[in-house]
Amino acid sequence: MPTTENASAGGTAVRDIPIDWEALEDAFENNAPEVHSYLHLGTGDVLRVVDGVADPQMHARIAADTNYLRIDPVSSREQYRWMERYIPMVEDMDLQAKLSQAIDGKGAFRRFKDVLMSYGPERERWFAFRSERLRIFMEAWLSAHALNPVPRPLWVPEVPARPEAAVPAAPAVEPPTREREREREEVREPRRGKSVESLRKNLRDIAEALGPRDLDTLTAFAEFLKARRAARSFAHHYHEAQGPSDDDAGPASQEIASESRSDTA
Repeated sequence: MPTTENASAGGTAVRDIPIDWEALEDAFENNAPEVHSYLHLGTGDVLRVVDGVADPQMHARIAADTNYLRIDPVSSREQYRWMERYIPMVEDMDLQAKLSQAIDGKGAFRRFKDVLMSYGPERERWFAFRSERLRIFMEAWLSAHALNPVPRPLWVPEVPARPEAAVPAAPAVEPPTREREREREEVREPRRGKSVESLRKNLRDIAEALGPRDLDTLTAFAEFLKARRAARSFAHHYHEAQGPSDDDAGPASQEIASESRSDTA
């Protein structure tokens, strides 16, 4: 989408840019020294470069590219002040005391988040409070660089229409019996068991490297997978309780009849 440039009150050209607010918020929050974030002035996307992971030459090219603008994250000192300002707003005096103790000394940010993990509603209020502070910093930063945020374009994939007659018929495949399904599950289960511990370890390592917003997304997806698995298990037991249908009895009776004719012959 082409950008338009307007003249600001000070004479500086203001550029319209479709901001990815969620990615920009993560970039402003992450002030780790090895992480460098850049805003693409054409697409509004945020690019993150991590020292020791990205190619140093690629990092140098991005830093020198005028299409990218380096993002200055909020300092740790300022984010620490946010916690100090939020604690007096907590109505639960016991929780307020725990949070005050948590931010005392090294590792304050991690302990502060760990305490809030057991207080869901208060945790959500903290996220809203922090997002509001981040939004103020982001808008001031965009204004200082003469950038005007505009809505991002919605991309809808086009699905070509296919005539019903042109759709090839699905090949006739004998549906697997319940006995075959159980055999396949028994074969697959040991294979999954061999790597389940390593997969869990990888998941824990990934979770440790994610920020709060990414952790919320990961948790929601995990709950979705858990619910889907429970639904499938319920459907399987339901069909087992219903017993074989008329369709299941048809092929079996035909097969028995065929065997009887062959014995007679």
